[in-house]
Amino acid sequence: MLLQIKNLNKSFAVPVLKNLNFELQKGEVHALLGSNGAGKSTLCNIISGIYTADSGSFEYCGQPYTPSSLQAAETLGICMVMQELNLFPTLSVAENLYFRSMSDRFGIVQHQAIQQRAIKALQTVGLNYIDPAQPLSQLGVGQQQLIEIASVLQRNIKLLILDEPTSALTGPQIDLLFEQIIQLKKQGIGVIYISHRMDEMSRIADRVSILRDGELVATEATTDISTDRMVQLMAGDESTSIDKKESISQPCVQSDSTLLKVENFSRRTKNQSGGDSGFEDISFNLRAGEVLGIGGLIGSGRTELLRAIFGADQAHAGYIRLASDEFKVQRIMKSPTEAISHGIGMLVEDRKSQGLLLSHSVSKNISFAILDRLTSKLGLVDQSTEQDLAMSMKKKLGIQYNSSQQPISSLSGGNQQKALLARWLAIEFSILLLDEPSRGVDARAKSQIQTLIRELAAMGKAIIVVSSETQELLKVSDRIAVMSNGRLAGIFNADELSEEKLLEASFCFYSSEGNQLETTNART
Repeated sequence: MLLQIKNLNKSFAVPVLKNLNFELQKGEVHALLGSNGAGKSTLCNIISGIYTADSGSFEYCGQPYTPSSLQAAETLGICMVMQELNLFPTLSVAENLYFRSMSDRFGIVQHQAIQQRAIKALQTVGLNYIDPAQPLSQLGVGQQQLIEIASVLQRNIKLLILDEPTSALTGPQIDLLFEQIIQLKKQGIGVIYISHRMDEMSRIADRVSILRDGELVATEATTDISTDRMVQLMAGDESTSIDKKESISQPCVQSDSTLLKVENFSRRTKNQSGGDSGFEDISFNLRAGEVLGIGGLIGSGRTELLRAIFGADQAHAGYIRLASDEFKVQRIMKSPTEAISHGIGMLVEDRKSQGLLLSHSVSKNISFAILDRLTSKLGLVDQSTEQDLAMSMKKKLGIQYNSSQQPISSLSGGNQQKALLARWLAIEFSILLLDEPSRGVDARAKSQIQTLIRELAAMGKAIIVVSSETQELLKVSDRIAVMSNGRLAGIFNADELSEEKLLEASFCFYSSEGNQLETTNART
């Protein structure tokens, strides 16, 4: 036995974990499932020393264990990769990988030495195309996620906790991660694995424990439990099968009305290793009542394209046209404010650093985009209307919080995501850009968000959805545009596109020399 927990209790004003018992064997991958707020992350934060338990006993490697701090747990070989990234954007990739050991005994940073070590570390997660010297801030969320995982894999670990490690990854990157996990199992390392992607359970987990409202309701071998049964246990009496109960087959508005034209759009930037990132020569039309999915590998230019349409980054060439002026004006949005004024809203991929006001309340985060409407001439915000808005969005999206005045940082990642989505729903946009809209949310919440996307399309909205989950793209989209190495590999009708064809298109513009994901391409 690697870890044994008995009668664990933890409260934050209200009980979060209740008389919980949990066991992890050496060389076992033990999955934790549960809705957002069920207590999964809290349990892992206690094991890794971030939080202190109110009561309960721990035994680790056959000895009593009292997790007192993150550093103390890591000294004993317990490491955690958190759902929210714990990296330094202003430091280089190499410095992030070896932040704890990058200086010698005199305090001098050995840059050349850590860059050489970083090259090998990056290879383990398929990022050998990345320059270790480039700033971390130049990379996408998925690449940063892999770098954090690579950093942990360099340590002397006995117990690894992975909290939503694949939430920003695409299929080939997930395959690479799973290869590493299998190697850890062979070394006798125990892995606690949190994920909302139900299909991953049978692929990687030996056993699964299901939490609901802070209680452990079941522990089963993954070979003995079905996906429907997992969902039933997670939801209690509220649901049977998510897919059966909550169909997303909402008919889209039958319209030939184009709302957005993207023509020869390009934005290419050089990184320090001499390679290019971004996108080039992208053209497509987006119609009212349509969901256009965008697929492709991490680094293929999906997020960069959305950011340029929204004005968060400026395109270098090409332009967009809007139906609001009968497509007469060639535009390059200079800022998000300009895009918003033209009826374009965007849900960002990285909610923590780019979307949320973490120190502010739930209600303030939801109402932020319409504060001008809620503010009087004296500069006072109508808090009653603000709270009513938060309550209506709580009901609409199933956001779990105790008070609309509590800091949004106190919510689980999935509930933060739903609150961020609520902000954009409070405004009547005709065009919505959604970058990984269901990232980090549980199975039921994911189904609700996917249903909402189809409902918005049925109301005549034009929606672009970037997703790293092929099944999600196939489920919500009318058409799917596939990006490959910054170029458009093709636009397909969703009902005619298979996972194999999508993956093939994702790789079509990657050559074997000097391009991204060379190693990944070779392995798949």
